[in-house]
Amino acid sequence: MFKWALIFLIVALVAALFGFGGIAGAAAGIAKILFFIGLALVALFLILGFVAGKKVV
Repeated sequence: MFKWALIFLIVALVAALFGFGGIAGAAAGIAKILFFIGLALVALFLILGFVAGKKVV
């Protein structure tokens, strides 16, 4: 997920460099959404890992 966020961030920076404002804004928005979805998944799996670990031990 973070890999795709980084790819869209690079696309946004290159598009902004060449003056494509609409594409740059859209790519930056997608990168931001993917980044926060990735953070939410990391937090979710971290919590689930702690809960499952306590049940096993």
